[in-house]
Amino acid sequence: MSDSGGVAESRAAIDAANADDPRSHDTEPLALAQGRQAEEWVVRLDPEASDALRLAARAHHLRRWALPRADYPEGRAGYLRWRRAQRERHARDLAAILDEARVDASVTARATQIVTKRGLGSDPEVQTFEDAVSLTFLETELRPVLDRLDDDTKAADIVAKTLAKMSAAGREQAAGVAARLDEHSRRIFAEAEDAFAREGRDAG
Repeated sequence: MSDSGGVAESRAAIDAANADDPRSHDTEPLALAQGRQAEEWVVRLDPEASDALRLAARAHHLRRWALPRADYPEGRAGYLRWRRAQRERHARDLAAILDEARVDASVTARATQIVTKRGLGSDPEVQTFEDAVSLTFLETELRPVLDRLDDDTKAADIVAKTLAKMSAAGREQAAGVAARLDEHSRRIFAEAEDAFAREGRDAG
């Protein structure tokens, strides 16, 4: 990614904001680790990725902890409201960072569009973004989800839904991620793959 036009400053500001995450992954704040990993995945999936796509990936969980899931009602409807609110807040916060760094307005507009996932299913960059953040989820959050839920069926359903949002290339990378996980996580991933395959056959 170019270091011109405020992009480098924006990346540093995103990292500084995410460094306040009270949760951790290995030895660093969770959102900071996730931003870095998502951008790395974007580059692996698309070596020619635009600044807008890379910045969106870096900011996909920008200060995510500041809007707790507990602030919204239980159940799927409440969860979807929370997810939508998170995406909108990420876009606003990202736009503020990019504007402060004087990033070109067209890059800012595109990055905020990508981070809200507008165009998923028809926009190749948004699909790459979805693949990257889904792969990051599997790397950083699958194990904590398993520990929190203590329900393998529900966990496999979550992973199957994640796979359904990914492209074929993304799912191929996901299988590689799963191979590096612990035995329990690998088993859940295998069950999710089976469920995803069954649903695909049923839809056909």
